[in-house]
Amino acid sequence: MEYNTQKTQLHMPEYGRIIQQLVERCKELATKEERSEMAMAIIDFMGQRNPQLRDEENYKHKLWDHLYILSEYDLDVDSPYPFPTREQLAEKPKKMEYPKLQGDFKFYGKSILQLIEKAIELEPGDEKEALIEVIANNMKKSYNVYNKEHVTDDVIFRHLKELSENRLDLTGIESLEKSKIYYTGNNNNRNNNNSGRNNNSNNNNKNNQTNKRRHNNNHKNRK
Repeated sequence: MEYNTQKTQLHMPEYGRIIQQLVERCKELATKEERSEMAMAIIDFMGQRNPQLRDEENYKHKLWDHLYILSEYDLDVDSPYPFPTREQLAEKPKKMEYPKLQGDFKFYGKSILQLIEKAIELEPGDEKEALIEVIANNMKKSYNVYNKEHVTDDVIFRHLKELSENRLDLTGIESLEKSKIYYTGNNNNRNNNNSGRNNNSNNNNKNNQTNKRRHNNNHKNRK
């Protein structure tokens, strides 16, 4: 009896010994044309044996790479893709860089940093002030959720100044409610409310005058 430990080591166990033996047989063929034809047949067989690979992007390319690995990087065939080298496959992927927040402000998240950079790029005006309002409010919400405690506006203003490297500074005001952002918005709301009240008052006066005219006309008709 021949044990698996006595057989040739499998280079990619997920494909099994049959496919590896086919690859070894392919390498022994005399002409490149014959090897290429058999390599195509092996690729189809590999795809059938591992259908889950079809859900991956560029799965055909991966199959050809796997075929080359099974051949121990020694297969002279016509391939639709360039074969990788040992060095390329042995190369470790680059370490992924994670966004770094300044100080101990990790709970604010990457989106706050992106909004801050966007606000810095904007020219002074209503749009920039509105964005700063959004940033400050979201920072306050994130702080309260993460630390599970109430935070005052002056703390948020200091954090915003530090995260923006002194380019967004609201530390000169007492609170968000007293900032220019809120003051302008509240004034607009007051103006709108006053305008609504004036319109209602005018409408009421007109209705009263109309009712008076109707009353006078009815009184004359009775006479």
